[in-house]
Amino acid sequence: MSMATGIDTSAIAREALSVPGQGRQIMPFSARDAAFGLAEAYRVTPAVRALREARGEKVLGRKIGFTNRTIWEQYGVYAPIWGYVYDSTVRNLDEIEGPVSLAAFAEPRIEPEIVFGMSATPDANMDQRELLSCIGWVAHGYEIVQSVFPDWKFTPSDTVAAFGLHGALLIGERHQIDDDADKWFGPLSNFAITLRSGGIAEPGHARDVLDGPLSALKHLVGLLATDRHNPQVAAGEIITTGTLTKAMPVKPGERWTTELDGIPLAGIDIRFG
Repeated sequence: MSMATGIDTSAIAREALSVPGQGRQIMPFSARDAAFGLAEAYRVTPAVRALREARGEKVLGRKIGFTNRTIWEQYGVYAPIWGYVYDSTVRNLDEIEGPVSLAAFAEPRIEPEIVFGMSATPDANMDQRELLSCIGWVAHGYEIVQSVFPDWKFTPSDTVAAFGLHGALLIGERHQIDDDADKWFGPLSNFAITLRSGGIAEPGHARDVLDGPLSALKHLVGLLATDRHNPQVAAGEIITTGTLTKAMPVKPGERWTTELDGIPLAGIDIRFG
């Protein structure tokens, strides 16, 4: 319970976690209580984590949401948020056989992203090149996001309480950075991508993600430096940096592909069931 507002963050955590996979959605928490803002929502985050860990899930890292400024107006969210990703939600694409099931997700959407594997603990005072030295590997992946709130209508605080709208993270080939920092530093802020399915061809660019995935990581590290309720990014975490295109609705039976230009990462071909 938050003494300042009377909001029961533990109850919100329990309700948020009870919804996914149940085939139902709920009224946004902010629609029930206008006092439910971001500060309260980020107090829900550790409560959700504790509940998930109590049932055997393990935190693997984080997703940064709403880093793509081209979609802010669409959702009415004008700054990035973050949520945890877990061993129950993260999968390597080379270990998946057959279509990826969408059955557990409410109004699922697909987001092509850049994913980092942290090899050292970053500091908020680091510039982007220094942050790159903390990254062990880089990959292209898809995040499947979902909305436990009907019709994708919510406030930023609702998205945080609902663990960043995270459904799944599907990671492609991991490329070790090693001594090849120059190979990645420039391209990470200057590549183009196209997301395709049928007649859809949705373009995107690295700069749309807060000027690039490294910039998105820097934003997260800075945000957590002032967070008294959630820990800083640590070595070993997986960080996915936000969608490079509009988040597109997906349905069973569809095939989605990406093409990347200007960065040494291959596109991903995926089918949903």
